[in-house]
Order: sequence, then structure tokens, then C-alpha cells
Amino acid sequence: MAPVDYEIMLFFDEHAIQVSPRVLAANIDYDRQYVSKRCRVLSEADLLESVQTGLYQLTDTGHDYLEGELDVRELEDDED
Repeated sequence: MAPVDYEIMLFFDEHAIQVSPRVLAANIDYDRQYVSKRCRVLSEADLLESVQTGLYQLTDTGHDYLEGELDVRELEDDED
């Protein structure tokens, strides 16, 4: 997990909307390309989901992680 990952997921948790990485980056003050890359990584980990081309939202797994009900190491173990 990169430091920005928590900020990305927290944004989606606080704003139940679907947004593009560009809009997200403008709201959390990070580079658009970096946020786009991290959204893809979070999507691959099932923490975000791509609901339309270029739009993301937080998954139930992402909510569980933010609520402390899921350890990120559990996700890493699933990838093996």
C-alpha cells in the first residue's frame, strides 16, 4: 500500500460517488497519473472497482479495510 492509497479510499468512503482519477486527484491534491495508477492497483486488490470506463468507486472489501475489519496482508495472501 502506498501512502496515497488510504487517501483515495477515504475520499470514496466520505463521498459515495463515482469519479475519475482526474477528479479524484484534483480533490486529494496528487498527480493525476499517479492517482490513476494507484486506482488500477487498488482495483486489482478488490478495494476499488471500475464501474464504467474511467470511473471508480469503493468496494465492500474497501469499506471493510477502512473499518478495520480487514488487514491488507490478507489481500496480499490471496494474491499468492
